[in-house]
Amino acid sequence: MKFKSLLLVGGALLTGTAASAGGYQVTLAGQKNNGMGGVGVGLSLDQAAMFYNPGALAMVKDRGVQLGVNGTLARNSFVAEGSNTQRELRNSVVTPFNFYAGFGPAEGKFRAGIAVYTPFGSKLQYAEGWEGRTSLTDIDLKSIYVQPTFSYAVTDQLSLGVGLTVLAYGAVNLQRDIALPDSYGHIELDGKAKNRIGFNAGLFFKPNPKLSVGISYRSKIDATVEDGDVKFSNIPASFATRFEATKFSATLPLPATTSVGIGIMPTEKLTIGFDVNFVEWSKYRALQFDFDRQINGSTVSTSKRDYQDALTFRLGGQYQVTSGLTVRAGAAYDESPVKDGFVTPETPDANRVSLTGGASYSFGKFGVDLSTQFVKIQKRTQTQADLINNATTDRIAGTYKTNIVIPGIGLNYNF
Repeated sequence: MKFKSLLLVGGALLTGTAASAGGYQVTLAGQKNNGMGGVGVGLSLDQAAMFYNPGALAMVKDRGVQLGVNGTLARNSFVAEGSNTQRELRNSVVTPFNFYAGFGPAEGKFRAGIAVYTPFGSKLQYAEGWEGRTSLTDIDLKSIYVQPTFSYAVTDQLSLGVGLTVLAYGAVNLQRDIALPDSYGHIELDGKAKNRIGFNAGLFFKPNPKLSVGISYRSKIDATVEDGDVKFSNIPASFATRFEATKFSATLPLPATTSVGIGIMPTEKLTIGFDVNFVEWSKYRALQFDFDRQINGSTVSTSKRDYQDALTFRLGGQYQVTSGLTVRAGAAYDESPVKDGFVTPETPDANRVSLTGGASYSFGKFGVDLSTQFVKIQKRTQTQADLINNATTDRIAGTYKTNIVIPGIGLNYNF
């Protein structure tokens, strides 16, 4: 018996089923942006510019603090090849959040701030006894990034910015069943990620009141778990010597992203944004687990990923209805980095289409932001022949379908 299927859960390390982007990337960093299809690179809406384009922060008129939270309500189903039985995930809700605080002199050329957000994280719980139980049963993943940011307006039209992206906290719990001759055992991996540092830099240019452009680059970070715990249960004593590992380590690349955005302001009340994101997923070629002791005669396991680079296209707009009320709408199309024959239970990914809406109401220095997103991940089928041709038989053949609804709310205060 080979245990390569253990590696399937590793693709979800600090990730899981992404709510609003391909692969395991999540972009729910700003409540206003969420309502506009996720655009923001070519705009200077508010303090969330720290995430989308640090260069735009210096052009944000107000200093302020904002806090937002989203609920990701996913419905995933799976039908195994040759079966008519549809398996659905047990219900779970994940609540990624964001916090921003921006400071600087009212008439000055610079802004500084701090951002805290959760770009990776999910919770998946497959149905009891589903066909892929030896690949994955449960994932519970958490991550928190902290980003101190500085932005400077070189001229009235041009500004630059940079932030340190710190993986301040990451935790992962992954579980699957183990097929034994006359029963099933269970394995659980539980670990904390090491702190890692990258950067997020951007340039923002607004040649006139009706046009703005931006470009940003978020660097790659390797998320590494060392000395994670390995626990076995329901293993008969006669098989205990085959499952001796107590610790594991693994590294997952969190890929670099280059983004370009355009903002158009036809009138003082209407703003339109268009973004293109290029994610360097091709750096993710394989995932390796190292164990301190053997699992069925081996201390190292490797699983192919062979991701490909992918683009995301985003379009959105907002309209100021009254002095206090602003409404928003948008859409996005996201290419999947996962090739045919490489789909895994923890990331049943495919090309996806998102529709978004939102509104804000301000009263004095306070404001409330609401957003909602509907994400349809296209049906994805892989056959046993696909798995054999790609030497990826450590995963399961069948069809995945996923729809996600993401409501969100934010509170902000400007000073």
